Order: sequence, then C-alpha cells, then structure tokens
Amino acid sequence: MAHVLYIEGSPRKARSASIEVAHAALAAWRSVDSTLTVDTLDVWSSELPDFNGAAMEAKYAGLAGRQLTDEQASAWSSIRKLVGRFHSADAVVLAAPLWNFGVPYKLKHLIDVVSQKDLLFSFDERGFGGLLRGRTALLICARGLDYSPSAYTPAGTYDFQKPYLETWLRFIGISNVTTVTVEKTLFGPEVDDAARAAAKVYAAEAARRCADLVNEEAALRRSLTAGRDMMENQTSGGK
Repeated sequence: MAHVLYIEGSPRKARSASIEVAHAALAAWRSVDSTLTVDTLDVWSSELPDFNGAAMEAKYAGLAGRQLTDEQASAWSSIRKLVGRFHSADAVVLAAPLWNFGVPYKLKHLIDVVSQKDLLFSFDERGFGGLLRGRTALLICARGLDYSPSAYTPAGTYDFQKPYLETWLRFIGISNVTTVTVEKTLFGPEVDDAARAAAKVYAAEAARRCADLVNEEAALRRSLTAGRDMMENQTSGGK
C-alpha cells in the first residue's frame, strides 16, 4: 500500500490546470493500486505555521545546541508535525501554477517552513544531504504562456517555477523526480483544453510508473529490514 503526500498549490480549484492534471495522475495511480492513500496538503486552506521570531530563534538555538524556551519549543513542534507528513509519505505529488514567473507565495511559505536542518535535510563538513531518500515525486507545473526557446518568454530567462521546485525536491533527498508541464493555458479555450488533455495523458503514464517505483522501493526496504533483523537475531543468539 502506497501513501502519497499531495501538495496542492493553486487557489483556483475547479478551473486550475495543475489540479486537474494532478487529479488525473492520482486517478491513474489508484487504477493500478486500489490501496493507495492520499494526504492532501492544500497550502491555501491549511494553517501553515508562521516562521516568526519564536520559530526563527528555535532554529538558531538548535544549530547552536542551546535548549529551547517553551515558546520556541512550541513553535518548533508545529513545524516538526508538518514535516512528519513528508516523512510518512512514500511519494510526493506536487501541483503548482506559475505566478510572476515563480511559485505562489503560499507554496513558498510551506517550503520555507519545512526546509529545516535535521528535519528535511542534513548539513555537515561533507555538505548537504536530503532526508527523504528512497522516495519518488511527480511534479506538475502549469503556466499560461509559452516557455519554448523561440517564445517571447523562453524558459531559460523567465521560468523560476519548474527549476526551483525540481531543485528543492532533490535537495530534500528525492532523486527520482518526474515533471509534467501544462502551458499555453491563456491562449484560448481550444489551446487550453488541448494542453490539459495532453498533460493528463502524460501525467497518468508518469503516475503508473511512480506506482511501480514506489512498490519496488517498498520491497527493497522490506528486504533490507528483514536482513537487518536476521543479523540482529543471529548476533543475539551467539551471546
């Protein structure tokens, strides 16, 4: 049984291209895994913790090895609880629109809150290390314009959505990231409908591949766990 954390980044809901494509992907996933469970994290309806003075001071107290005050501990506890939803997931499905060539501020709020040392990444003399290793991600990026190289908004100059989100997912340890892009949604109903339809087909195929990967990773984890248990039993028996 796979468990997916679905992060919904658009407030548009019924007319959102990113949400429409994400729902198609999750439906395809369920078609090959009827036991799939989904934890929806809607950044627009969820009460995300503030990264205010107490949370900021808690972060730096932890880095310095100082004991947290009650206020700091309370702020950090709410962040740890939110991060727990990431660690509980076998995979992440992230659906986001492009706003002002970047991501919506509510999605950035989530990323800024959860991206903390020893929660989603580690850092030592060897550099950074993501803590969500062994997971897969399906990223769905929607945008209204054309970002092809020959367009007047080429991705190399104007796209701070897709590369940012792909980098963040890999930074927190998810090395297997598949991206589905749906664009030109502002080019009229016919172009919009065609773009959504094509993206949904691709997203469904990607979701089915993700389902297979999650099952393979789960089988590997079970095998490794069984191996460790066997070694521990043999060691205990020899005492």
